[in-house]
Amino acid sequence: MEKEQFFKHKFLPVGTIVFAILVLWYVFAVVLNAPFQRDLDRRANVNPTTMEFIGKTLAQPKPILPAPHQVAQNVFENTFLRAPTSNRSLVYNAWVTLSSTAVGFAFGTVLGILIAVGIVHVVALDRSLMPWIIASQTVPILAIAPMVIVVLAAVDITGLIPKALISTYLSFFPVAVGMVKGLRSPEVMHLDLMRTYNASASQTFWKLRVPASIPFLFTSMKVAIAASLVGAIVAELPTGAVAGIGAKLLAGSYYSQTIDIWAALVAGSVLAAILVAIVSVAARIVDRSMGGRTA
Repeated sequence: MEKEQFFKHKFLPVGTIVFAILVLWYVFAVVLNAPFQRDLDRRANVNPTTMEFIGKTLAQPKPILPAPHQVAQNVFENTFLRAPTSNRSLVYNAWVTLSSTAVGFAFGTVLGILIAVGIVHVVALDRSLMPWIIASQTVPILAIAPMVIVVLAAVDITGLIPKALISTYLSFFPVAVGMVKGLRSPEVMHLDLMRTYNASASQTFWKLRVPASIPFLFTSMKVAIAASLVGAIVAELPTGAVAGIGAKLLAGSYYSQTIDIWAALVAGSVLAAILVAIVSVAARIVDRSMGGRTA
């Protein structure tokens, strides 16, 4: 019965959507690659059949839109058929990006929590700092990243730290907003009860506000870890990095290797899904340790 429910309510809807995406992907690949293929056939004085023409559009070495099987083949080759230490390996490049993502996420989480605590307990910070935090996220990261790289390079700070700081810039915001909401989530009745027990501000914070904020924290961390990965990839673009997912995207755009670009995007998506899943597992472990029960 549980297997039937799983198939009906989870596997079937997801499978249908994935199948529809693949069909549309193939259709658009044929449509977008067709003009170039017609030009090639005209120059070669070739008149292929419809099926031969479709096959050629889906097998171009540098297509405008790679077919799904081309991307899958590239991902397989650069993941399992290459040494993990090779600079062409997606595993190696994902690890380089992951290192700056992890550092930036850690910095962003700590910074977001500290800002949230200050905003909740200091009215002046709530009125003055929060609007600036929100406004900071309206500035495009593509505009900030080169400035951060240049300024830090001027003081001989290069490598991991600049990329981690850019990841921090994107990841601290959801944590700060989520923690502010979480720390303010206890009901007035519960706060009054703590006052009745003559609890200090510190006791109220640690015994009431912090436990109430944990679900909000992990929810915001899922957003933050994905944002941190985006920041790390973007940070690799202006640095001229020779390794990392961003470097793979940049190299692919230089040499019109669209299949490599899409493979790097798939690698980034898989890495993001793994990171979010890790945060979800950590959230379940913390919830169970606090006495929570699964629904």
